[in-house]
Amino acid sequence: MLQVGVYAVGLLLQVLTINAMRRGAYRRYPFLFLYVIGDFVTALLEIQPRIAYDSGSEEAKRNWAKIFWIDEWIIQALVFLLVISLVYKAAAHTRPRRALLLGLVGGTILFAGVSFLFHYSPELKTGRWMTPWTRDMYFAAAVLDLGLWAMLIQSREKDRRLLMVSGALGIQFTTAAIGQALREITHAAVSFTAVLITLGSLACIYIWWQAFRQPLPRPSPEFPNQTS
Repeated sequence: MLQVGVYAVGLLLQVLTINAMRRGAYRRYPFLFLYVIGDFVTALLEIQPRIAYDSGSEEAKRNWAKIFWIDEWIIQALVFLLVISLVYKAAAHTRPRRALLLGLVGGTILFAGVSFLFHYSPELKTGRWMTPWTRDMYFAAAVLDLGLWAMLIQSREKDRRLLMVSGALGIQFTTAAIGQALREITHAAVSFTAVLITLGSLACIYIWWQAFRQPLPRPSPEFPNQTS
C-alpha cells in the first residue's frame, strides 16, 4: 500500500506540473515537458508489475525487472536530452554555441558507451550491470547539472525559473547516484536507497511544479532581459 501511495503522489505532482507547463512554459522548455510526460507514462506502466512483484512469484519478478529496466533506459535518454538542452539554453551568449552542443552530445555518448562496455556482461542478470551503469550516468548528469548551475550563477541576467529547474535536477541526480552506488556496495541497502531515490524524485517534481504553477514576476530594471 505504501508503494501505491508513492505512485499516487508522484503521478499527481506530474499531472500538476504538466498542466502548469501547458500554459506556455512547454514552448520554452520542450525537453523538460517531454521528460515529465515520459516519466508520467513510465510510472503508469510500472504500477501493475510493481504490485504483482509483491506476490513473490518468479514470473512476476521477471516481468517487473523487465519493465523497470526498459523504463530506466527511456528515462536515461530523456535525462540527457533535458540536461543538454538546458545547458544549451543557459549558454545563449556563448560562442560558438553549436560547438558546445556538439561537444556535450559527443562527450555524453562517449561516456555512456565506455561505461556500458565496462559494466555490461551477458553472463550477469540485467540488474547486476545496469545498476553501476545507471550510477555512472546519474553521476555524469549531476556533473553536467553542476556546470549548468555555475553558468546560471555567473550570469548577469538571473533566470529564477531556470535556476529552480536546475537545482531540482541536482537533487534528483545526486540522490539517484548515491542510491545506485549504495546498491552496488550491498544488496541490504535496497530498501533504504529506494526511499532515498524516491524522495529525491518527488522533491524534484514538486520544485518544478512550484516553478511553473505561477507566472514569474516582471523583470526588475536591473535585469531588463530576464525571461520567463
